[in-house]
Amino acid sequence: MSMEKPETSGSYTGLRRTLETLPSLYYRDRLHHDRELRSIWYRHWIYLCRVDAIPQPRAFRTFEIGDQSIVVVRDEGGALRAFHNTCRHRGSILCAASEGILDSDHLICPYHRWTYSLSGALLRTPNVRPAADFDPARHNLYDVALKVWGGFLYVNLAGEEPNAFEAAFDPHPATLENWPLETLAVAHTYRRTLSCNWKIFWENYNECLHCPGVHRELSRLVPIYGRALMSEHDDPDWAAHRDSADPRYRGGLREGALTWSLDGKVHGPQFSTLSEAERRAGFTYLTMLPSMFALGHVDHVRVVSLRPLGPEATELTAQWLIPPEALRSKEFDLANIVDFAVRVLEEDGAACELNQRGLRSRRHESGVLMPPEYELHRFHDWIRRQLDRAGDA
Repeated sequence: MSMEKPETSGSYTGLRRTLETLPSLYYRDRLHHDRELRSIWYRHWIYLCRVDAIPQPRAFRTFEIGDQSIVVVRDEGGALRAFHNTCRHRGSILCAASEGILDSDHLICPYHRWTYSLSGALLRTPNVRPAADFDPARHNLYDVALKVWGGFLYVNLAGEEPNAFEAAFDPHPATLENWPLETLAVAHTYRRTLSCNWKIFWENYNECLHCPGVHRELSRLVPIYGRALMSEHDDPDWAAHRDSADPRYRGGLREGALTWSLDGKVHGPQFSTLSEAERRAGFTYLTMLPSMFALGHVDHVRVVSLRPLGPEATELTAQWLIPPEALRSKEFDLANIVDFAVRVLEEDGAACELNQRGLRSRRHESGVLMPPEYELHRFHDWIRRQLDRAGDA
């Protein structure tokens, strides 16, 4: 995502001075929300679903990104194709259902029956003889750039070039290369509509000042969070503890814990491909703005995705990905990991909604970033750059 690093002092990551946040208007104004859709959501790679959600030839799913409807279909050869969910005749929706199996190997407009192949080519315009100047090849479906990585499906409404796919991740997608992402199965899905702007969720994700008060159980599992820090170098006095193995200073899970779960324990198979450093850390993040992050643990992967529903509404979806053999294991305890993470997500959601409500104050034009909120500064600068590049600042 190419978020620029803030100015820091030595190895301390914190900001040297307080900085202004984005304007409060950016979180509640409809016109500005539409600008962000155009300059961010319609220009970047957006996570949609796991590829096995479209499991067989002629299976399809539809997705809404802002006011854009997208249909993804698997063709007869097994390849995935993405199109704007719009007929080239007069613009009718092609697929009204959210998902299903097509009756044939065609996409047929329900309004006037224009018929397309699953590769998007216009095949027939029933019940009418086209005019002499009508060229079917100029009326194929509007295609959408599509990528599959690690069993995850992404689209880019602007096409392939505006944002290189691998560069959209922070850090590089190889961060999770030791996790067998493609082979994992969805064990559980959690979905909630948050009464807040999508940016507020990302701001909450990018700081831990709220952790001691909002996430008491998580702060016990990850002791450095209990100090309102995300990592070792967020502490101005980090050098005084550079040789300490205490997770309050070093980071990582508490002594004896192995994963994010109610008891910190693993009840089932662990990934055998992880490095010793990845096991010690207990969790590894991979982010792709604006739509998703993945979190790798020793026994599961969790992916969280966002979809803007309006200036003050965001759909949040979380899925827990598990090795298929773990689902068949009698020792595997899905609730142990799901219930813990759902608790954290609901705590975050409640905090984000409080944040949104307070931003409605007519007197609060913007806020202030404190030194530990350096990642928020990176995020805000990323937002500003996207608006500038699109001429929508």
